[in-house]
Amino acid sequence: MRFILSLIMTLFLFIPVASAAEPLKLRLDNPLVEPMPFATPDFQPETAAANEYAVRIARVVASDLTGTGLFREIPPQAYISNVSSFASPVQYSDWRAVNAQALITGAVSVDAGGRLVVKFRLFDIFSGAEMGDGLQFAGSTDAWRRMAHKVSDAVYQRITGESGYFDSRVVFVSETGPKENRAKRLAIMDYDGANIQYLTDSSSIVLAPRFSPTGDRVLYTGYETGFPRIYLLDVSNVGRRALAMPEGTMSFAPRFAPDGRTVVFSLTTGGNTDIYRMDLNSGSLSRLTNSPAIETAPSFSPDGSQIVFESDRSGTQQLYIMSANGGEPQRISFEDGRYGTPVWSPRGDLIAFTKQAGGRFHIGVMNVDGSRERLLTSNFLDEGPTWSPNGRVIMFTRETQGVNGAPSLYSVDISGRNLRSIRTDNAASDPSWGPLQP
Repeated sequence: MRFILSLIMTLFLFIPVASAAEPLKLRLDNPLVEPMPFATPDFQPETAAANEYAVRIARVVASDLTGTGLFREIPPQAYISNVSSFASPVQYSDWRAVNAQALITGAVSVDAGGRLVVKFRLFDIFSGAEMGDGLQFAGSTDAWRRMAHKVSDAVYQRITGESGYFDSRVVFVSETGPKENRAKRLAIMDYDGANIQYLTDSSSIVLAPRFSPTGDRVLYTGYETGFPRIYLLDVSNVGRRALAMPEGTMSFAPRFAPDGRTVVFSLTTGGNTDIYRMDLNSGSLSRLTNSPAIETAPSFSPDGSQIVFESDRSGTQQLYIMSANGGEPQRISFEDGRYGTPVWSPRGDLIAFTKQAGGRFHIGVMNVDGSRERLLTSNFLDEGPTWSPNGRVIMFTRETQGVNGAPSLYSVDISGRNLRSIRTDNAASDPSWGPLQP
């Protein structure tokens, strides 16, 4: 089974239009920013075989941008004029009249080799200028959603100045069956819940999958032997192997280092749980903590120099930071409640976490030194945050109460304003958000 779709990106040149007006820009550092109105007419099919893809691609682009909470689509019925062809001049006054600030136009064709070609243009309506050169993406027709996400990423980057996160995937645990006896298997999907594919069967329990920095491998905890053990899975061919651990130990909560060659995890031996590091090539182990406490859920800083983890060494579950080589950790969580599952933002500025306080569970963020803690969610059970590739959105597990309660996936941006449910075929938990695809 192929999980990596080949996609060729080529530059499609247009003559840039200069403008003295202030360029269109959406500032992400303002938590009270109003959504930017934009229009996305159906893309134009340039060959008969492209008819079905032209509308679908435009709708995915609109959904991507609207889903951020930063953009608001103007409904097509409000349009005064439309786009009759990709090369048609833009009637800026008509789009200003419906309060559009950005216009996205596109065209789709299927070439003689059966390859799908998507090109798009982005216009700043109020300055009356095209924003940058047009781009063209080409690939198999099966990859049409990926090409739509790539258009969205390009639009997002041009308007915000930051990279997008739409052409990315999430690995998670798909769950079926009754609450007291759920079957679990690893699955992978697009960031928005589309294109779900399964990586393991449900013959044994699997937990906490974690993507590699390049998105080609997954670490997870499996119970094939009856005890927790760490496995390394290749996404492209679903081949896997167990990491060699000392006899009589249990290993769990793995996570890759930014270099992809090192793994950090928890190892239990003799009733004591500490954090260890392993070189994947040599298999050599290094012990990073040495405490009678339970120490787990380690996560590297983006530069690989530090590790944040959870520990009950102070008597309650709290967050600590230490050097990636070990050493004396520094506590960073001091508010009321218990803290766990810390994850360092890919931007390096924040740490996301799960917090239990006042009978509720929360997903929150804090600065690396523990200051400016903000709780983004509150629910019966919210846990297990994972960051989008650009560090602007967090995905997590939310479970409902009661005998029929089940977990599902949600996302929230770092302002806490844009909470969204992620649709999956079955109950879902333990998401890990991968990088942008090449």
